[in-house]
Amino acid sequence: MFPNSPSGFSPDTSGFDFLFSVFPYLFVLVFLLIVGSLLFRGARYAKNAASPRQSAFVKVVAKRTRVEHHSGTPSFTDEHFTSTPSHSHTYYYITLEFEDGERKEFLDVKGLYGLVAEDDTGFAAVQGDWIVAFERTAAPSYYS
Repeated sequence: MFPNSPSGFSPDTSGFDFLFSVFPYLFVLVFLLIVGSLLFRGARYAKNAASPRQSAFVKVVAKRTRVEHHSGTPSFTDEHFTSTPSHSHTYYYITLEFEDGERKEFLDVKGLYGLVAEDDTGFAAVQGDWIVAFERTAAPSYYS
C-alpha cells in the first residue's frame, strides 16, 4: 500500500522488477551474438581472400541457390504506420568434380552461375571456398 494513497491501491511491480533485472543480461547477450557473427563473417572473408588461387580441370556436377530473407520492422506513430523495407539476398553455389573424383561446393562470387550448366567441363579457378573463374573446354576421355 502506498502510504499517502486514499484508495489503498498498491500496484504489483514484481513483474517489472524481474524484467529490469534481466534486460541488461539479454542486451549484452544479443550484442555479443551480433558482434560474434560479424567477426565470424569477416574472418571467413579474410581467409578466402588470403587463400591462393588454384586452377584445375573440373566438371560442373550441381548448382544451387540459398535465399536469405530479412523482413522489415514496423513502427507506429500517431499519424500513420510505417515499415522499414524488407530485403533478401541470394547466394549461388556451384559444385565441381575434380579429376580424382573429389567433389566440392564453391560460393560463386563472380557471377558465373548463369554462365555454366551442369555437365560443363573446363578449367576452374578457385580461391578458398570461392569459385572465381571458369573457362569451358571439351571433356577429356575420363569424363565421358
